[in-house]
This record gives sequence, structure tokens and C-alpha cells, in this order.
Amino acid sequence: MRLVYPWLCDFVHVPGDPDSVAHEIGLRGFEVAAVEPGRLPVIDFEITANRPDCLSHIGLAREASAIWGVPLQMPEMVMPRADEPVDDAHALEVTIEDAELCPRYCAQVFDVTIGPSPDWLRERLEAAGVRPINNVVDVTNYVMLELGQPMHAFDLTKIGGRRLVIRRAREGERLRTLDGNERTLSADMLVIADAERASAIGGVMGGADSEIDGRTTRIALESAYFQPASVRRTSRRLGLKTEASSRFERGGDVNAPPSGIARAAALFHKMGAGRPVGPCIDRYPSPPKPLQLRLRASRIARVLGQAVPAAEVPRILTPLGFLVAEGRDRADPGWLVTVPTFRVDVAREIDLIEDVGRHYGFDQLPVTFPALASPQGAPDPGITRDRLIRHALTGAGFSESMTFAFIEREAALPFCEPEVAPAEIANPLSEKFAVLRPSLLPGLVDSCAHNHRRGRKDVRLFEAGSRFTSAGEGRAVGIAWSGGTTPLHWSGVARTVDVFDMKGVVQLLCETFGAASIDVVPAQRGWLVPGRSAEVRSGGTVLGALGQLLPAIADARGLTPGEELYVAELDALALAGVSRADDLRAQSLPRFPSIVRDVSILVDDALPAAAVRGTIRAAAPSTLVAMTEFDRYQGTGVPEGRVSLSLRLTFRAPERTLTDEDAQAATDGIVQALRREHGAERR
Repeated sequence: MRLVYPWLCDFVHVPGDPDSVAHEIGLRGFEVAAVEPGRLPVIDFEITANRPDCLSHIGLAREASAIWGVPLQMPEMVMPRADEPVDDAHALEVTIEDAELCPRYCAQVFDVTIGPSPDWLRERLEAAGVRPINNVVDVTNYVMLELGQPMHAFDLTKIGGRRLVIRRAREGERLRTLDGNERTLSADMLVIADAERASAIGGVMGGADSEIDGRTTRIALESAYFQPASVRRTSRRLGLKTEASSRFERGGDVNAPPSGIARAAALFHKMGAGRPVGPCIDRYPSPPKPLQLRLRASRIARVLGQAVPAAEVPRILTPLGFLVAEGRDRADPGWLVTVPTFRVDVAREIDLIEDVGRHYGFDQLPVTFPALASPQGAPDPGITRDRLIRHALTGAGFSESMTFAFIEREAALPFCEPEVAPAEIANPLSEKFAVLRPSLLPGLVDSCAHNHRRGRKDVRLFEAGSRFTSAGEGRAVGIAWSGGTTPLHWSGVARTVDVFDMKGVVQLLCETFGAASIDVVPAQRGWLVPGRSAEVRSGGTVLGALGQLLPAIADARGLTPGEELYVAELDALALAGVSRADDLRAQSLPRFPSIVRDVSILVDDALPAAAVRGTIRAAAPSTLVAMTEFDRYQGTGVPEGRVSLSLRLTFRAPERTLTDEDAQAATDGIVQALRREHGAERR
């Protein structure tokens, strides 16, 4: 809202220059976008959607009146007397057929002389960002900026049957609007029609067929209230946003239409541009009762944290347009406040308290913390769990991603459980947000594709968040990795990520939670490449899955063709359930030296390394403290179908120094177990 400073001064004598006025009004909840100096200084305010009354100079003048305690001078809104009666040839008939979408409609016939507007009016419009056109159109725009009431002028001679009918459009009805475009209307749109056709779209834009021009001598001036939801829906479907629709869709003042016509008549009279013909037509089938709210002093003190002096409440609310009377409750008298119809944002007591707080000054509220009546509760375990996930994965070089829980259906389907459809959104914003995500991976895959399209090939992302399956909402952690495992360097060739790298990240995350034992076993998921996928288990608990994303899914989501993407998803609640992170034990440094034995064996190349490690653990004595695979060889000297696996075994006892005989006996027992269980041969 561009507030023209001299225009504001017409209504309230504000002290100070435009900068100080902008500062003070800004402290009451109106963001200042800019202050533009000049002959007509302008203050540009960002008005929130719940305050349509402040999309006008009068609305901001009320705020200024409450700030500085100076009276508000309303503009002249006296309708000049119409000496000439309306003859039958120029009589106007107004009928409201849909009072739900148009509760009130006013119209006034004027004899006008079309011409340019006076300089003072043109300058104010231009300062406010509106292009002057002619005196009649300029007056309607002037009243809209001054009072916040949009209006529209019809050429009366172009209205068929001298009749205005406020009705819903007929399905497929067409109308050429003032911007020159022909638009197809639907049955849920409100139109202002004459006896033959639609002449305007209610609350949005007028029609070109009834537009005034230089030959117009008699107009019908419209001033109405339209249902906000209807205007918003129509404006959105037609892709037509106007100054009028932006005000009507936020909620106008149902009592403003006759005031708008009276103000326009006064301006026409002042400019010598026109005079009313006949009485003002006001169709108002069902006037609502005034809204009265009880405002309690005790409630103000409780919400704001400080009592506001009783004399301050009427002093603040009255200039804002409220009628304030003493309350009748003896225990807590307070006030009985009648809400003006232009304050569509005030519906409860708490809304009045907000206005009191804004103008009393939030800077006057105490800065001390309220006293605690009870000890602070323990933090939610989920906060600690998610913090641990972030600590582990960011330490591994991954960046946290935050994606939408609403995704498109095509992205969700590959990750759904068999025979289970994704949960649909009842009223989605678009097809891009049609369902709840059954997995965190669709969002991560799209984020990787976004990075790839911008030249970033080495991508490591993770997300901890909610997913929605047949079991309901659950917490999970998703991981995605593509590109190289290390940054490209001149000293060597970067290795691309593979399934074992993703396995290592998952194991690191599980170790961070202190899981007792982790098994990564081959398993298949519908969204992973067979043979490059696995299931993560801890004991009998399935934690999740990892592997390479199917190329068909990757291509469909826009990833670089041929680029392999490895993903993993773990159930965060299950991971926390097997955690031993709280069971922390201190262990002293070893007092006795260790003995290392290297063992090379021949085994089947299809034998999982996890099976070899399991056999070694089962056969080894308690003195085995570490085991590492340091070499894997296939080639000359190794039979086909076999692989040479070299392991380094570390032995240590906590109470004495081990001998070579102790280490050799343990090693021999391990080799015998490997030979027995897996047909291993020692090299």
C-alpha cells in the first residue's frame, strides 16, 4: 500500500516527517518497504492479508489517530441533491439473484462530462502508482485508494434494458473484459449482467462492451460487497489479478458501498464532472447484526504479561473505529466492544487484545521470564535421536536436505508397499503435492537431480523426517549418494561410489547409536537394483534397506543418464530401539601388549564376508579383540571360483601377556572352524 503523505495529512495531523511517521506506524505491525521523498512523499507499507482495511489511506489514518491521539477528519461524503428526476428511458433497475455471493449492491446514476482530471487528483494517483485515465475512472480509483472501496462505472446507454442483474454466470458464458481478452466463465462465478448478457465479473474486472469513453454522458456507478472466497476463486481461475480483486478477496466492508458512492458524488461535484440523477439504489437483503465482544482486563494482563491501565483501552480502541462501553460483569467488568464491519480480522477477544498490545507498545511489556510453576519436562527423545543422526551423517560428509512431505503421485508410487496406494491429499495445491510421501527417498532423488542439472555431480544428501505408510506416520532417515567418494585431485583418479560405500555409511550410523550387532544381508526392494540391494538388521529387527536406485526411477526423476545413485532408508524409531547409546562404559587403556597373526585362506568367491567373520567370532577365544580383511585376490595361482582372503587377527588378554603358543592355538582353532564350515584352505 503506497501511502501518499499529504493525502494522509488531510485526515489526521501527524507530527513529524514521513520517516518518523513510517517508523511509528511500522512499530504497530506494518512493515515499511520504502520511504520515497519528493514533492509528494510516499511511504510504501507491506499490508498483511488479514488487514484489508489498511489498503486505504483512511485505514492507515485510523492507525495514526490511535498512535498520536489526534482526531480523524473524514473526507466529505455528502451526496449532492438530485434535482432532476429519472425518466423512464434512463431509469435503472437492480436485482440481486445471488445474495450469497453478493450480499449488498449499490448503484447511482450520474450525468457526467468526460474529460481530464484536475492536476491535484492526477498527481496523487500517480504517486500512489495508478495511471490517470479520465475524470470518471480516476474518481473511482481515488475512492478505492482513499476509502478502500473499489467501484466500477458502466456507460448507462450500453446497459441492455437499463437493468443490472447480479447472478451466477451461465456455464460457458463469454465476456470480453476491459483488458481486451475474451474469457470463458463457469457457473460458480459471479457476474453483473444486463438484460441481455454479462457486463462485468463481480469484484474482478468490468466488461469492455459497457466501458465508458469520451462520448459517455450518463453512467451507472457500481459500489458493492462481494463474498471474498468467490472473488478469490474467480480471480485465480481466470488468472486475472486486479486492485479491486486484491481488496475484495481479503474481505471488504459491507457498509462501505453507499459511502463510496457518496464520496464519488462529492468529488464529481467538486470537479464539476457530474451530478447524481435520481436516488441511490441500495439492495441489502439481509443486514447482519453488529458483532459485540467482551474484553476483560484480566485477560489482557494474562495474555500480554502486564496489566494495561483501564483508561488506555478505550483511548486505543475508539480511534480505531470500535465502540467501547463499560462491561456489566461485576467480578471483572472490562468492556463491551462493538466491532466495526471494516475490521474483518476481529472475531474474538484475543483479536482485541492484539490491537491493545500493538498500540500500548510491546516495548513496554516486561522482559523478564515468567516464573516456572513446575520443573521443565525432559526433552522429547526424538530431538536427541535426530541430533545424533545429523551429527553422524554431517561428520561423514553429507549435507542435510529438507524436502516436502507432499509429493506428486508418480514420484511416490515406486516406493509404496505392494498393493498399498499412497495417502491422498483432499485438497492439494497442485498435482506436485497430491499425496503424502511413503518414503523420504523421492524428495532426496529429486534434490540430487536438481544438483545434477546444475553441474554438481558429487552429491551426498540425507534427511531425517516423517514418512506415511500403511502403519501410519513414522520417522525415518534417508540417505542418497552419487558421484565420487573423494574430491577430484591431480594425484589420482577419483573412485565412484558403490554399494559398499553406502553400506559403510549405514554401518557408521548404526555404530553411532551403539547397536549391538548389525547384519547387512542380500534382499530385494522394488526400487533397488537386484544384486545391489540389501536389508539392514539388528538381531531380529529390520532397520531398513540400502542399494542402488533402479535406473528407470532415476531417469524418470531427471537424473543424468548412466549416473548411478545409491540410497538407503532406515526406520529411525527402530534404530533408536536397538540403540545402546545410553549404556556407556569406561574402559581403561590396555596394560599388556597384543599379538598379531595374519591368515590367508582360499574360499568360494560367492561366500559373503559376513559369514567368514561370524565363523571366526564363534571359534575364537575372548582374547580376539580385532579382525580386519586386508587383502582379496583372484588370479594366477587361485583356482577358478575361489578367492584368496587375507585377514589380520589381533589377540590381547586384559590380565596377562599372551604367549606365541596362546596366539597360535587360537589361530589354529579359527582355521579349523573355517575349513569345517566353509571348506576353506589355508595358503
